[in-house]
Amino acid sequence: MKYFDRENDRLIFIAQNATPDFWDNQWDIKNLDRAIRSGAHERFVSKITRRYILPTADHRILEGGCGKGNFVYSLRHHGYDAYGVDFAEETVNKINALVPELQVSVADVRKLPFEDNFFDGYWSLGVIEHFYSGYEEIAKEMHRVIKPEGYLFLTFPYMSPLRKLKAKLGMYPILENPDVEPAGFYQYALNQKQTIQYFENLGFECVEKRPFEGFKGFKEESSPRLKSFLQKIYDCKSFPCKIIDYLLSHGLAPISGHTILIILKK
Repeated sequence: MKYFDRENDRLIFIAQNATPDFWDNQWDIKNLDRAIRSGAHERFVSKITRRYILPTADHRILEGGCGKGNFVYSLRHHGYDAYGVDFAEETVNKINALVPELQVSVADVRKLPFEDNFFDGYWSLGVIEHFYSGYEEIAKEMHRVIKPEGYLFLTFPYMSPLRKLKAKLGMYPILENPDVEPAGFYQYALNQKQTIQYFENLGFECVEKRPFEGFKGFKEESSPRLKSFLQKIYDCKSFPCKIIDYLLSHGLAPISGHTILIILKK
């Protein structure tokens, strides 16, 4: 279920609270070791990082909210001094047992256990939208631990042109009292301009922005009948389905991207 927060121009997704226990359950998979090490073949994070920060052991990169640790593994595999933190303690303990060479620890992204200006880069993949009270504490910690001239790679669900149009047409129920956290809050779809402005006011400069997951965004905003049909394609693992998914995800990204990547320089 989605509600429109008219006061803050954002969507509120109601499903299940994103607590540490929730994420531990999400990442409780049989082949966790394989999932972690699959990061060696990952291209999204490693390719983008390399464009801005040289892959050397002198360059420290943090993933705040690292989940299964596969992206931390990817960054380490590609030559960075990679760190990860997450508040899902059970998952972190499993990562430490399975891949002890990874520098992954239990921590809250709102209060990081690192010195000022410690990291050359910081990845935050779908984290800031899960805090109903807002991302301000997280953002200030990001700014504190990133070195001057360092980079923040930030992704979050956002108000795409399609979502903005639906909100304008009154196609979402209105959340009348956004000051009170609704039961089952899961995440926001944030206003990208407001979010960028906040980080720029902190002392960052936006150097790149890119919407992605266009097919997912279009599917999620479709009518129930169309969504059911599109979900079958989205879940399909055959080669033709993967081609369709790829083409629609890229082609629809400017219109209906579910998520946006914002790259900011301190």
